[in-house]
Amino acid sequence: MCSSSDCIGLADCVQHEGAFIYARDLVRYIRQQYGDYFVIAVAGYPSGHPDAESYADDLQHLKEKVDAGADFIVTQLFFESKSFLNFVRDCRDIGITVPILPGILPIQGFQSVKNITKLSKLEVPEGIMHKLLPIKENDEAVRQFGVDHAVQLIRELFDNGVVGVHMYTLNREVATIEILKRLGLWQEAPMRPLPWKMTANHKRREDDVRPIFWSSRPRSYVYRTQNWDEFPNGRWGNSSSPSFNDISNYYLFHLKPHAKHELRRMLCEELNCEQDVYDVFYCYLTQTANKDGHKVSHIPWNEEELAPETARLSSELAICNKHGVLTINSQPNVNCEPSTNPEVGWGNPGGFVFQKAYLEFFTCKQNLDALKSVLPEFPTVNYHILNYTGEENYTNCHSLEPIAVTWGVFPGKEIIQPTVVDPISFKSWKDEAFALWMEQWGKLYADGSRSRHIIEYIVHNYSLVNLVDNNFPDNCLWRVLQRMSEVRDQKMAAEGRDWESEVSDTCKFDTVSQLKDSCQGSALDLEEGSSWMNETSGNGALTTVAPPVCKARTC
Repeated sequence: MCSSSDCIGLADCVQHEGAFIYARDLVRYIRQQYGDYFVIAVAGYPSGHPDAESYADDLQHLKEKVDAGADFIVTQLFFESKSFLNFVRDCRDIGITVPILPGILPIQGFQSVKNITKLSKLEVPEGIMHKLLPIKENDEAVRQFGVDHAVQLIRELFDNGVVGVHMYTLNREVATIEILKRLGLWQEAPMRPLPWKMTANHKRREDDVRPIFWSSRPRSYVYRTQNWDEFPNGRWGNSSSPSFNDISNYYLFHLKPHAKHELRRMLCEELNCEQDVYDVFYCYLTQTANKDGHKVSHIPWNEEELAPETARLSSELAICNKHGVLTINSQPNVNCEPSTNPEVGWGNPGGFVFQKAYLEFFTCKQNLDALKSVLPEFPTVNYHILNYTGEENYTNCHSLEPIAVTWGVFPGKEIIQPTVVDPISFKSWKDEAFALWMEQWGKLYADGSRSRHIIEYIVHNYSLVNLVDNNFPDNCLWRVLQRMSEVRDQKMAAEGRDWESEVSDTCKFDTVSQLKDSCQGSALDLEEGSSWMNETSGNGALTTVAPPVCKARTC
């Protein structure tokens, strides 16, 4: 919204060449500098601006603002529908064709009406003042009169072809909600237009297909794709290596100083082994307190609390995460459920939504080896596995073709497919997903600490996996993970190893010197050349590091 109050005062403008004296100057500048990136609104005055020479003169100034690039007009408050309707007619007569929204300010207090009309230099119609004066000491009666008056005013506008209004709430939403309810415009549980949180950026209004990987980080997706010339509409289509912006300068990617303390409380003050990390994921999914007694309300890969649909999977997800399948994205299989369903619904009422079962997670090498061996048992499952460096790229997906995992059927529309699993986008998401381990978890701890070592170890030794069950509407993904665990345990037992003991082992996250100090006199043997200290290559990049091999389990 560009108004004269957004510009520097006239006294200052005289001192600054090129300063914005009037709102039209600001509108023109924004258009010249940013093109159509912003939708620009300007103010209109149904009774004329109080400082204008005349009503006709003010209309000409309004036309200048529109000609400078304004997209629509929002009016100042008014008390009678004829004021707005006459104003619109006069605007059209001088060639103003952009939409004009009436600004509605519900009367919420007698004194506030007097103050607002004094500031805006408006006169309250005699008929309204006559009704207000007898009840001016009764705040509730005044508020109820304001609601009744606003409802009648808006209905008159609608009856005359007006298609929308702008409500001035002044941060007091109760009256506005009541007005909208009485007009039949209020929905108690507004449904999502699409299966992700919509952005306010007007350039993305037609963006209705996205890779599922960013479903819990929608702001990141918008940032990383902001320079695209076109955005997918209707279908994702054949993937031809979309270019995603680098995440390194993204302001939401790095931790703010004031957020570090609270996040460390949730993600544990100190980590001692991999199992401690697993337990954090478990606490997030069960919404329970961690070992330090703090509730885990979110994790780095999920900007908000659990989505409602996660409740359908919560017990299975909790078990998986407790045992090292660290899920960061999932959706249940859904077969023809109403679009108004509070857990999985999206889109307009009267439709039906569908989903394939989807699961995305980090997991360790032991699980990964077992998973690869059991996947052939499940031919309907598409899979894609990537490690930190991208050197491990194990998949049975087509290299360019996306897989639709969510779709909806709505009256009078084609089938909508808003989320896909896209193999090329997954590679870009992989970089962000792994980087979040360090940026929003590892950096909570001091460099060289055991906790930092554990996060670094996970980054360099775990892989990111996504699974899609195409045997719709069934879901075999839990059976896949169950078989993975069985095969893993069998392989490790044959080698005389125990998986639970290994992920609970704290020895491997000590530095070499710490191990030597703490294990003197024991049968400890560190393999030559092994070191659990960070190393960098000549170009400063982190190299893959492995913990020292502890051959004595008694330390």
